[in-house]
Amino acid sequence: MSNPTPAAGNENDQKKFKADRSLCSPSRVLHIRQIPSDATKAEIISLVIPFGKVTNFLRIKRKCQALLEMDSEEAAIALVNYCNYFVPHLHSQPVYIQFSKHTELKIASSPYRARTQTSLQAVNATQPGNQAVPGAYAVEGGHCPYQGSVLRIIVENLHYPVTIEVLYQIFSKFGSVLRIVIFTRNNQFQALLQYADPMNAYYAKMNLDGQSIYGMDCTLHIDFSKLGTLKVKYNNERRRDFTRLGLPLGDGQPPLELPMAPACGTQNFIIPSYRGAPGFAPAMAFTPVSSYSFPVVPAPLGSLAPTSAVPSPGALPAVPANSVLLVSNLNPEAITPHGLFILFGMYGDVYRVKIMFKKKSNALVQMADATQAQLAMGHLNGQKLYGRVIHATLSKHHIIQLPPEGQKGNDLTKDYSNSPLHRFRKSGSKSFQNIFPPSDTLRLSNIPPSATVEDMENLFENTGSTVKAFRFIQKDCRMALIQLGSVEEAFHALIALHNHDLGEKHHLRISFSKCTI
Repeated sequence: MSNPTPAAGNENDQKKFKADRSLCSPSRVLHIRQIPSDATKAEIISLVIPFGKVTNFLRIKRKCQALLEMDSEEAAIALVNYCNYFVPHLHSQPVYIQFSKHTELKIASSPYRARTQTSLQAVNATQPGNQAVPGAYAVEGGHCPYQGSVLRIIVENLHYPVTIEVLYQIFSKFGSVLRIVIFTRNNQFQALLQYADPMNAYYAKMNLDGQSIYGMDCTLHIDFSKLGTLKVKYNNERRRDFTRLGLPLGDGQPPLELPMAPACGTQNFIIPSYRGAPGFAPAMAFTPVSSYSFPVVPAPLGSLAPTSAVPSPGALPAVPANSVLLVSNLNPEAITPHGLFILFGMYGDVYRVKIMFKKKSNALVQMADATQAQLAMGHLNGQKLYGRVIHATLSKHHIIQLPPEGQKGNDLTKDYSNSPLHRFRKSGSKSFQNIFPPSDTLRLSNIPPSATVEDMENLFENTGSTVKAFRFIQKDCRMALIQLGSVEEAFHALIALHNHDLGEKHHLRISFSKCTI
């Protein structure tokens, strides 16, 4: 029997894959390449199941490629967008997924078509990602796993310490970790860990469940928690909110120092490569920092002697040592370097911004340090801005280079390192105490005494905002709260009006409020 082929053309007519497949229009049909020869059909299909059902599949084994058809174009778009930030892996090998030139996949061979449909029915029925839930991808019309963003982790064979720092370093390989709580229940070490995105939680579970941190010791068993979010009131050795590093330690103790204290002791941990489970960005090796003095730990690739130094009490965990963020899916018709400077400046001091010349929906934002980059990423990833859900991840770049004078497009790169609008420049600034998640309610300050409620409402309405409520704060009429129609409107107003000249030598200051009107 001859090899099955798509009706759109013979296999011999297919062009060799080119690096720039982004020229292909969005399609339900996806082109998957660099598939390991020992990967099964079920493993390949499982890569895309979290985004929607698969309606057709064709494997071109001799080319290590496959064509796969999703049940909707929206699901395919969500998957390709996700793969721009998290490269899928099969058997520890990266797999590349992009749109195909075909708009529909039709299999000419009837026997092959029948076998494929039987396999698809079995895989679609057994995978957990068939149901969509609200979230960043649902907003875009895509799909994401049903289980949520909070994982429950049980560690067995606990022969060596496992701390918040260790868990953070392991699980942050799969996305932005917001909060971790560790505890003991039924004489078992357990932890709850919340991601910014349910997709990150899904692939972390897929890759790490059943793996061991130290050779055969400290084995991870992971499932999804029924909790929708974690609430952390204090930052200490058993609980940590990485989006609010200024929280107190508890028992009346002051918040931990900012910026983050440097790590003093490191120990290499190695997880053996996972055994064929499909997923994204497999964790092969990581270097967590602990507040304990570790014994010498056996490792599968030889003994890795730890340092004897121990971090000072209360030291914050190490986060990925990069202060540059990649921000994607921006609206190129509306976004500007200044807009990103103001928006990301809510969570740290922005030094430089670069909008990509060839792909203006992508930008780089360089924060003052890695802690501020993590804060901004945790709060802004998945938010809607100018009609698009933006994505913020750590960039592979560690600095934004300024372009030479006169270079085409150099107006897309701006240096803000000496800007007077930095909120966190002064040590002990009150801005550290006013870091809150995005909301539809804004806190206004530095309002001139002559300003009226009507003046302020008109100011915001002229930017296109819907003012739902406004009130001056009684103790100080220079401050007020304003509630707008949505969080997205609050973003737009913040960008347009922060530092707006109100006259009488008063420039408006805007931040998110923890209160509602």
